[in-house]
Formats: sequence, C-alpha cells, structure tokens
Amino acid sequence: MGIYILRRLVSAIAVMVMVGVFVFLLLRLAPGDPAAIIAGDAATLEMIAGIREQLGLADPLLVQFVRWAISILGGDFGTSIFTGRPVVELIADRLEPTLCLSFMTIISSVTIGVYFGVFAAWRAGGVIDRALAGFAAVGFSVPVFVIGYALVYYFAITTHWLPVQGYAPISSGAGTWFVHLVLPTLTLSVGYVAFIARITRSSMLEVLSEDYMRTAAAKGASSYAMLFHHALKNAGVPILTVIGLSLAGLISGVVITETVFNIPGVGRLVVDAINNRDYPIIQAVLILVSGLYVLINLAVDLSYTLVDPRIRY
Repeated sequence: MGIYILRRLVSAIAVMVMVGVFVFLLLRLAPGDPAAIIAGDAATLEMIAGIREQLGLADPLLVQFVRWAISILGGDFGTSIFTGRPVVELIADRLEPTLCLSFMTIISSVTIGVYFGVFAAWRAGGVIDRALAGFAAVGFSVPVFVIGYALVYYFAITTHWLPVQGYAPISSGAGTWFVHLVLPTLTLSVGYVAFIARITRSSMLEVLSEDYMRTAAAKGASSYAMLFHHALKNAGVPILTVIGLSLAGLISGVVITETVFNIPGVGRLVVDAINNRDYPIIQAVLILVSGLYVLINLAVDLSYTLVDPRIRY
C-alpha cells in the first residue's frame, strides 16, 4: 500500500512540474502585451518598454521562470499588474462564492446521480430508466449557459420564485444565501447528474447480473441491502472514476456559470484577468486549479483501494 501511494505521489509531483512549465510558457508566448494594455492607446514605444522593464517582462524567459517558480514554492503568487494588490488577497476575496457553488453542485450531483443510476438499473426498461435516458440526452447535449438562461427565464423572470443574478454571502443569512445559489447549482448540476447517473446505471447492471447477487436474493436479502450494500460497492470503481472526472470538470463549468449569473467568484476574476492580460492572476489560478485537479485524481486513485483491495498489489 505504501509503495502504491508513493508512486501516485511521485506522478502527481511530476504532473505539477509539467503544468507549471506549460502555464508559464503559454501566457508568455500568447499574443498580446500587458505593458501595452497598461500604457494605453496613446503610449509610445519608450513608455511600453519602460513598463515591461518595471514588470520584469524584458528579462529572458528562463530568468522569469526561475524567479516565478521560486516565488510560487514560497507561497508568493505575485502582485496583480492592474490592481497592485497581492494575488493571494484577490483570490481569497473571491473564494467564498466559488467554493459554495462548487460544494452545492458536488453534493447534489453525486447524491442525485448515484440514486437515479441505481434505481434505473434496478428497474431497467421501466419508467425511471426511460426518464433517465431522456434526461441524460438533454444533460449531455445542451450547453451550460443555455440551461442557465432557460432556468432564469422560467424561475426568475416568469414566476419570480428565485433571484435572477448575484450572490448573497453566508453572513447575510442562510436562507438568502441558499436562495441565490439554487439556480446556479441547478444549472451546473444538470450535466453532471446525467453523466454520473448513466455510468452508475451501466456499472450496476453488470453487477446485478452476477451470480452472487442472485444468491443474495435467494437468501432473502432486502432490495435496499442488495442495491446499496452489495451491488453499489462492487460497482464502485467506475462510479468513483466518473465522480472524479466530474469534480475536475466542474472547474470549467464554474467559470461559465459565474459569468451567466454574475457571481463575483474566482471564475469571474479569471475572465477579467484574461481580458487585461494580468499574468500573475492567470498563472496563480491555473496553478491552483491544476493542483486541485491532481489532488482529486490522487484521491480517486487512493479511494479505489477501499472499494477493491486488489488494486493495492
């Protein structure tokens, strides 16, 4: 088990090193110059050169990378080019909405998706199974922003049941906070519920056809025990995999959802930073997101050993 964990940790570190190099080069070699944006349309070449010197952008790429890598390892993500504030503070200010939206989406997607998939497999060919197939087709094919605008039109504009846009912090009250997150969570959850439910159904169908499941039924095991104690555990590896992929893919969905619902989260911060070519913010968020992605995959790999101990060897 220790060797298995060590191999996964070494792989995770190697991936993060490659991600760091890629993120640095991607932004530096992409078209556009933050110095020209800061200087404005009436700036001269001398003014732009001076700003580039001040920001350290005139140094060789290797020097810039080493300086940046040392700062990242020390926990210093630099200072925003446009606001002059530390990047860590800017991200921390926007973290609550993103974390809350992600948490609500994860809980709802996994809970609803797994239960839908289990019961669809249990009643394969029935009403629930056919309804899941139709729901999955919609969830897979319709873009997130289209779902968001459709939900806003009905629940906010037509019925006035929920607020159109914005975010209410937790300090404003649990009720107000929850109401403002309902529509963004529903928008972001549709695709992930469909994805998790379909994979859960497929995995459960394979397990339910095994001999030991028929033996459990012959011994008088209840439907709940057969589905959630025996079948779901043995179908766990593909389900855990798709949950991990969903959590990783959630990152990109949050950016779109925050834009649609005007939520001042990390996603909106990244969009603004891209428009302004604010290198430090973009680099910091990409590194943090990549690190989160690697940690999620590492956690999923380690969780396999709890479901199937044979993976340890």
